[in-house]
Amino acid sequence: MATSIRLARGGSKKRPYYKIVVADSRSPRDGRFIERIGSYNPLLAKDNPERVKLDTERAKHWISVGAQPTDRVARFLDAAGVKERAARNNPKKAEPGEKAKERAEEKAAKQAEAAEAAAAAAAAAEEATPEAAESDATGSVKSEATAEAVAEAVAGEVPADATAEDAAAIAEEVAEGGPVAPEAEEKAEG
Repeated sequence: MATSIRLARGGSKKRPYYKIVVADSRSPRDGRFIERIGSYNPLLAKDNPERVKLDTERAKHWISVGAQPTDRVARFLDAAGVKERAARNNPKKAEPGEKAKERAEEKAAKQAEAAEAAAAAAAAAEEATPEAAESDATGSVKSEATAEAVAEAVAGEVPADATAEDAAAIAEEVAEGGPVAPEAEEKAEG
């Protein structure tokens, strides 16, 4: 017969109260037990001595005859000085899984493609604007401002999850004088 020292839930709905019991490991959580050796009231403050009541002598006896405490009860026994509990360490707990890593790589690749397409569109817009700037009396200052406005408009128009083809199409539309972000129009005028 394998015995365990565990918690048996009592109390009412949303008001838990636990008995610390020694029970056969095959019996139900709140079912038959061999002996009650304490209680645990999680609703009390952590520094309250009534939160965990434990008969340490009986706990030592049951551990000596082979009863295995659950993790929560092992914490109580460690706090009472009955049985040493080794601290657990899982350094990979916060590390994302394989699928999450693959999704992150795919998303980064799509964003890099969109950024490259936006840069290519900005370069194409810069090549198109110097011809118009040559006829202007103001010269290169206006063409640089226009090229910057087109590049910002392309960056504002291209969503982060767009494919390279979508980004190129949006860049061509902006370079031809299509829909432009309102901030870019203001910067081009000012």
